[in-house]
Amino acid sequence: MLRTLDARMSCAIIAPAGTGKTSGSAPSWQDSPEARYSTHYVKVTGLSKRDMCREIAYAAGVPPAGSFPSLVRNLQGRFVEDVDSAGLRPVLILDEAHDLRVETLAMIRLLTNFDMDSRLVLSVVLAGQPPLRDMLRRDELEDVTRRLSHCATLRGLSREETDRYIEHRCTIAGAVEGAFDAGGIDALFEIGRGNLRATDELARKTLEIAHDQDHDVCQAMHVVQARKLLWP
Repeated sequence: MLRTLDARMSCAIIAPAGTGKTSGSAPSWQDSPEARYSTHYVKVTGLSKRDMCREIAYAAGVPPAGSFPSLVRNLQGRFVEDVDSAGLRPVLILDEAHDLRVETLAMIRLLTNFDMDSRLVLSVVLAGQPPLRDMLRRDELEDVTRRLSHCATLRGLSREETDRYIEHRCTIAGAVEGAFDAGGIDALFEIGRGNLRATDELARKTLEIAHDQDHDVCQAMHVVQARKLLWP
């Protein structure tokens, strides 16, 4: 995705809920000393074109008043100012993009059209669940789809990836030794199904249970107990 943004192009991240699409589109590229970004994040709902423009204006620090055409012009002016005056690369992240109305998603073509499409200024990241893929295949959104230079699909973690993920999170938290034995990892994978959000919630509750029972290592039985408490 960083390569796409460096080229001032747009992309889509499509994944089921809880698999990390929002965190995957987070502005981690701002840590890079080679490039600076002006990132604007909007969590999408089923808004009209004008109301969506107003939400983007709020995020971009542009007065959210005026007609739809004037809002589009003001937003484009802000993005050009980011590039020409501040030397920034404007990025617009539209989260939960599968909830967009078709006519509102079509508006992306207007926001990314600079100097009759002769100049690349704004990058748009569409982050949404699988229905977004079906939307982008619609004939009336062909112009929008053509503006996406990359479409990434995220999947759940494998058993091995779940093991590495838990180990990484425990290390960050300061654990010196593994907090879960092999059976515990198996249970996390089987119950969490590789979903990051479910795995995180299950692992946290499992750690609490193992601690309360004075166990140094989380086992499968602790994971099962955690599941019953979280999702009875």
